[in-house]
Amino acid sequence: MSHAPTVVIENFYPCLDGGRHPVKRVIDEPLDVWCDIFKDGHDVMSAVLRWRLTGSRRWFEAPMKPTENDRWHGQCSFAKAGRWEYVVEAWGDTFRSWKKTFAVRVQTQDPDVPIEALEGARLLREAGKRARAAGVPTAGTQLEDCADLLTSVKATDLMDVLLSDEMQSLMDQYPDRSQSTTSDTLKATAERERARYSAWYEFFPRGAEGRSDKHSSFRDCLGRLDHAAHMGFDVIYFPPIHPIGITARKGKNNTLTAGPDDVGSPWAIGGPTGGHRHIEPALGTEKDFVWLVKEANKRGMEIALDFALNCSPDHPYVKDHPEWFYQRPDGSIRYAENPPKKYQDIYPLNFHCDDWRNLWKELIEVVQFWVDRGVKIFRVDNPHTKPVAFWEELIGTIQRKDPDVLFLAEAFTKPKMMQVLGKVGFTQSYTYFTWREDPKALTEYATELTRSDMRWYYRANFWPNTPDILPGHLQNATSQMFRIRAALAATMSSSWGMYSGYELCENDPYPGKEEYDNSEKYELKQRDYNQMGGNITAFIRALNLIRRDNPALHLYDNLSFHGADHPQMLCYSKVTPDFSNRILCVISHDAHQPAIGMIHLDLAALGLDGSRLFKVTDLLHNQTYEWHGADNYVALHPNGMSMHVFRVEQ
Repeated sequence: MSHAPTVVIENFYPCLDGGRHPVKRVIDEPLDVWCDIFKDGHDVMSAVLRWRLTGSRRWFEAPMKPTENDRWHGQCSFAKAGRWEYVVEAWGDTFRSWKKTFAVRVQTQDPDVPIEALEGARLLREAGKRARAAGVPTAGTQLEDCADLLTSVKATDLMDVLLSDEMQSLMDQYPDRSQSTTSDTLKATAERERARYSAWYEFFPRGAEGRSDKHSSFRDCLGRLDHAAHMGFDVIYFPPIHPIGITARKGKNNTLTAGPDDVGSPWAIGGPTGGHRHIEPALGTEKDFVWLVKEANKRGMEIALDFALNCSPDHPYVKDHPEWFYQRPDGSIRYAENPPKKYQDIYPLNFHCDDWRNLWKELIEVVQFWVDRGVKIFRVDNPHTKPVAFWEELIGTIQRKDPDVLFLAEAFTKPKMMQVLGKVGFTQSYTYFTWREDPKALTEYATELTRSDMRWYYRANFWPNTPDILPGHLQNATSQMFRIRAALAATMSSSWGMYSGYELCENDPYPGKEEYDNSEKYELKQRDYNQMGGNITAFIRALNLIRRDNPALHLYDNLSFHGADHPQMLCYSKVTPDFSNRILCVISHDAHQPAIGMIHLDLAALGLDGSRLFKVTDLLHNQTYEWHGADNYVALHPNGMSMHVFRVEQ
């Protein structure tokens, strides 16, 4: 800038940690930008929002509009995945300022009108020159002709032209920005649609056939892919597929001594056949895996890999790079532990060792290795136990090369750590949803996730269960509770997931723990996916089809809660910005007792005219009701119509 700043531009919203971190969007999703713009004097202001793909020379721009008290608003969107940057440019608008005062002078018959007309003509001619310089001679001629008229006829005869929208639009295309001020640069990350809207299904490929007497391979997984596709899932998540360690291998139910036929925990990575770049031989070959990735893609699904930075004592890193691990005083390598718990089958990496740069580089290259083999989604195991700076470096490096790669953080930890992982690049995150067990807690938590400033950088993925977690409300629970938690997860957040067996209502806990008995993490599990009793596969399919057919459920930060008299009843809605699609859910969290009472709708949140009737169609039960006004009666019964997912129309 060759001149002193002329305009104050400050107080941006959204702005994460003073601009340190980017705002998250998906491709073509609008970003509303707010800031304060003002300057000395009484000039009329103009401002534009400008944005570009980082590293590109091409800027896009859109006008900003003033609202109240010098607060301005603009909107942009990002046409492709990648890292973007944006600024606000503002200036004192000489033509608008002149036009405003000139109109007053003409109205009051000010004797300076002829002189001021010359000033206006000068502004028009300069704009004409800018139009010609931009390669639009016809616009230049129009502006110059108007300038000539302004100095040759009565000003009163030209006011309609000078004050017209057409004239202002023409001048706005060629403004005088020679004294403009540009703000500091802010950042945004644009990702593909699956970053915001996805449905995950987790299964162990070694257990794909549901047989306790046979280790399945990648070639045996097609049945599970088709099962997941039938239920409407679009992301298949595999626990680690790498060679499993032999030394200190865990047995069934996490026992310290493994039998000769025990398959071990896939999170104890590394064996005689290799480490993180290799595949457990019992699963097949790299060629088999690439084949399976393509088969999933044919079915409209993607395979997400677990990126778990655990090394068994047999991992090649232990022999080749012992300096990457924690050394004990006796020279041995320290295994993982959280006293009194000990994990002798896992050696944690030391991310702050003297050779940390090469360690970080190697791990980033591991991710790129699997990206090159068709994997575009990674579920990251326990990222909160590794340096935040490492994840910022890894995700940035991978996404600069391929911005379509997405990362899910498996971080059940303190809120601030979970939040900063979102800020430094994780696309989505697991959440506390699993433990929010009553309507009040769910309402408060979901509101925080989707309505607070967290929505700019943190996308919640709701999971009712995982291989590690069988929450208390699902232990020995009826199928109704499994339906309730699935419905809440699938309709509250735009991304949700479940671990296989959920559709069979597996509910047997390990005594005294929030875990499954006979956990699949340590053994091959017998399953009959066609069992009759306790099978809610059809219900899961119905939920995912409703999600797929209703754009309001594809959006993340559009969740609104409504009042309900019954303490176990949740009432909430999701709508598109233009109200063309409106979904209203009424769900009881009590799997045993009826929930009957009035609900109290926020009609404005639903875009409804309170003076007119409106229809609500239950998409789960295919029934339509006519309602009027905000207050309506709902009766939910555990063994009957236990929940409503309404489409609202007026």
